Amino acid sequence: MKMGFVSAILEENTFEEMIDIASELGFQCVEVACWPKGNAERRYAGVSHIDVDNLDDEKITYIQNYCKEKKVEISSLAYYPNTMDQDLEKRRLAVAHLKKVIAASSKLGIGMVTTFIGRDQTKSVEENLELVKEVWPEIIREAESYKVKIAIENCPMLFGKDQWPGGQNLMTTPVIWRKVFELVKSDYLGINYDPSHFVWQMIDYIEPIYEFADKIFHVHYKDIKIYPEKLNKAGTMAYPLEYMSPKIPGLGDVDWGKYVSALTDIGYNGYTCIEVEDRAFEDSQEDIINSLRLSKRYMEQFVI
Repeated sequence: MKMGFVSAILEENTFEEMIDIASELGFQCVEVACWPKGNAERRYAGVSHIDVDNLDDEKITYIQNYCKEKKVEISSLAYYPNTMDQDLEKRRLAVAHLKKVIAASSKLGIGMVTTFIGRDQTKSVEENLELVKEVWPEIIREAESYKVKIAIENCPMLFGKDQWPGGQNLMTTPVIWRKVFELVKSDYLGINYDPSHFVWQMIDYIEPIYEFADKIFHVHYKDIKIYPEKLNKAGTMAYPLEYMSPKIPGLGDVDWGKYVSALTDIGYNGYTCIEVEDRAFEDSQEDIINSLRLSKRYMEQFVI
């Protein structure tokens, strides 16, 4: 397995600075944020370390050479929108940009895009499964034509009132994974596996690794800390951030030894990326760098 990080945490840095930091800290790869240029609608969105709207042959060669020189691979191009937004114009723009990211991943020789499947948060699960059949076959055909794998992260995107009810990403549980994979049959559609989201949903985050072994295309290392005293007061129907918080690996409730052990059991030898969303490490650039350094040091107990 190769260890890296999600580049969105370095939103103030250029592509070159971000790759330099990865190289200096000894990371082997990065999952590179590729949002459209403009204002972000939420935390960690809107970061664009590679602008796919202006990616010509010269820029492609430059990016490839820079990464090669610094000995840092790109694990995936990352863009996490809501491709099934109830607002049809937002949906159209999200799908259009996702297709550009898919094309860019192919041109750069990466072959992977990490994203969300999206959700109309005003509709039921059953209605959204029908929407999957409407929106996603075209996207997957595009991915297949470019030979680019699509790895869907299992984050519910259900944290505050703007995402309530329903959340903005349908592929949140093994039950729904099975249904989506049945609806959209493709070797190019899989999972970007993040155990932290299963922790706060009270789901076993180990067993699905075995069931979906052939669908795990990419892996995240992010931790979650549950506060039992807050959960007892607010309950699971509250906004999740009322009783939990994202943490860097080792500072939350994920058993990383068991997690990595299960990945080795299935023979996973792909990319694994630390995702920092820990507010305790956001006050300064130094804090951010330290979050990456500490996360890497902790995970190196299990991944070399």
